[in-house]
Amino acid sequence: MTDSALIGWLIGLAVVPPLIISLISLYPVRRFASQLGLIANPGGHSTHTNVTPLGGGIGIWLGIILPMIGGTLIVCGIDLGFHQSLGLPDSVTVFFSGIRSRLGQLWCLLGAGTVLFALGIWDDRRGAPVGLRLLIEFGVAAFVVYVMGFGLTAFIGAPALTNLLSVIWIVAVINSFNMLDNMDGLSGGVAAIIAASMAAVMLTTPGSGGSLPQLFVAGLLLCVCGSLLGFLWHNRPPAKLFMGDGGSYLVGFLIAVSMLMATFASEPRPHAVLAPICAMLIPMYDMGTVLWIRIREGRSVFKGDRSHFSHRLVALGLSRTQAVLTIHLVTATCGLASLLLVHVTVLQAIAVLGIVGCMLLLVVILESTGWRKQSGE
Repeated sequence: MTDSALIGWLIGLAVVPPLIISLISLYPVRRFASQLGLIANPGGHSTHTNVTPLGGGIGIWLGIILPMIGGTLIVCGIDLGFHQSLGLPDSVTVFFSGIRSRLGQLWCLLGAGTVLFALGIWDDRRGAPVGLRLLIEFGVAAFVVYVMGFGLTAFIGAPALTNLLSVIWIVAVINSFNMLDNMDGLSGGVAAIIAASMAAVMLTTPGSGGSLPQLFVAGLLLCVCGSLLGFLWHNRPPAKLFMGDGGSYLVGFLIAVSMLMATFASEPRPHAVLAPICAMLIPMYDMGTVLWIRIREGRSVFKGDRSHFSHRLVALGLSRTQAVLTIHLVTATCGLASLLLVHVTVLQAIAVLGIVGCMLLLVVILESTGWRKQSGE
């Protein structure tokens, strides 16, 4: 089997089942959201005008967990010939032994993600205290870094520093997607684009000490992407369902940890370590600017408002749909840049990063009018 055929099998197996499960499971969630206490009422800092279910995270979680359970059963049952009924060729099943060796890591990771998903559902239903939310987020992140051993290297010979940065990275990514969830199709779309672009990086970049693409991490990211695509069917404008904290915590966590599990930089291309930062540029830009605005105005950084990137674009005269599509386009551009970074020379990488920097500067200039308006200047 050619590499392209193998990648085609991986994409099909990792994307389609999560998409179908997420899409179908969210219909009953929409119907029974009121009984579950998962309802978002209009008003406050929110821009929506209708009472809307909040349980999108349930479908996203099911879309990830159920295929993983099925995949685990198939991989563990390979000696019994389970794969034959699925028509999987030997060139695919040859990787099953390697997958089996990492199932412990996978389920520890999914268990940690489930803790955050449950935290988010609790927050959606009753409103969890900010301090407790952050404590659990940092606790889960510390478990991943210090117990499971996933963390940044970035060519820094100081494990204590890189471990601390890894914990901060996980918590920052979780909250960046949570804060970005403020318009129909926004956070889910951005997360799907980032997951797809980073999966493309994994499928075109060999892991440490080998020539094969990083199929394990790519498969996880594609599963997240597929589940998000199923959710976006319900979240497209006008949204019939919101992601909620349960979904944003889970998605942010899995994307953040996937980037820590991956191998980006090699000896001739140390700049490739910047690929995750490049892919995450827009969620981090939104979170950073919102926090800066709130601090500058003397308001609590934990209290929601309408100073987000999307709101500032609307203040410029864009419709909500246009603002969301603009952010999707900029995110896709950053994703393509991250894919280039892992394959080009240092000088070419400087050019790629220069293009991304110019694009971001252009965004700042174009939306600064709305920014000042939101800040009352």
